[in-house]
Amino acid sequence: MKPPNLLNKRMISELKTFSQLEARVERLDLFLVRNLPGFSRSRLQALIKDGQVLIDGLVVSKMSTPVTQGQRVDITLPPPEPSELIPEHIPLDIVYEDEHLLIVNKPAGMVVHPAAGHSTGTLVHAVLAHAPGLRGVGGVQRPGVVHRLDKDTSGLILLAKDDETHRWLQNQFKQREVTKTYITLVDGEPPTLTGRIEAPIGRDPSKRKQMAVVPDTKGRSAVSEYRVLRQYGSHSLVEVHPLTGRTHQIRVHMAFIGCPVVGDKIYGHKKPSLPLKRHFLHARDLEVCFPGEDQPRTFSAPLPPELEAVLQALEKSLA
Repeated sequence: MKPPNLLNKRMISELKTFSQLEARVERLDLFLVRNLPGFSRSRLQALIKDGQVLIDGLVVSKMSTPVTQGQRVDITLPPPEPSELIPEHIPLDIVYEDEHLLIVNKPAGMVVHPAAGHSTGTLVHAVLAHAPGLRGVGGVQRPGVVHRLDKDTSGLILLAKDDETHRWLQNQFKQREVTKTYITLVDGEPPTLTGRIEAPIGRDPSKRKQMAVVPDTKGRSAVSEYRVLRQYGSHSLVEVHPLTGRTHQIRVHMAFIGCPVVGDKIYGHKKPSLPLKRHFLHARDLEVCFPGEDQPRTFSAPLPPELEAVLQALEKSLA
């Protein structure tokens, strides 16, 4: 017998029915992922746990329940959760856009998604005004967000326009198949012209709002590779490739080797060594495979004027 909520139309967004036509046994969550590619696996698993899925008319709550040939699966897709996000018409520097995704060159000073102290004016608010269909993709409060950049870090950020693309891109980041290149100016000189930093990152035990290099048991694996591009006496221009995506990873790793990012008042000098109102960190390049493609595409964003000005001043000081 169907549970009452399946009969209550006020609670139903859409009822979908699928049949297992293949001669194989398949986990319920994987069966649904295959038949509903626009939904993430985690979202479908939540619906299973909530009792929104039936096999041959019986409610199941375990995602590992086997689906065999000839069985019918019904799933109730509830209405989208209400969102308090109000689109804001904020100009966007769009590097690339198609029906599946969006690549934006984020300016320094803009927060990616709403958080404590930042309820308006975020990148998400701006993107919702530009692409309303993105609402709810991958989550209510962070629609479309696949990865993040710190508030004062400028550069390329990727957003998905549908759940299938969101899942595809997140899996690439998880498998470390996305190549990200950052440009940073640091205080001092790295110990070698090229190097690899392998140091776990976790919450700073004495400053809970900050991150720090911590013992393996207290943090998560974090790896960054770097290459010095130019040295300016007491400063170095460095190209960094983070192989993992931990919070504040580049800033923490560069400070860990004694070369904090210029302008970083949290992990570096409280008084910046150069006249800069932000930290010198820019996500310049992004190499990623689009859904259904097997060759990566590369996108770039030039250094913003305020960072170029700093480099020009340093070049003049060496002349």
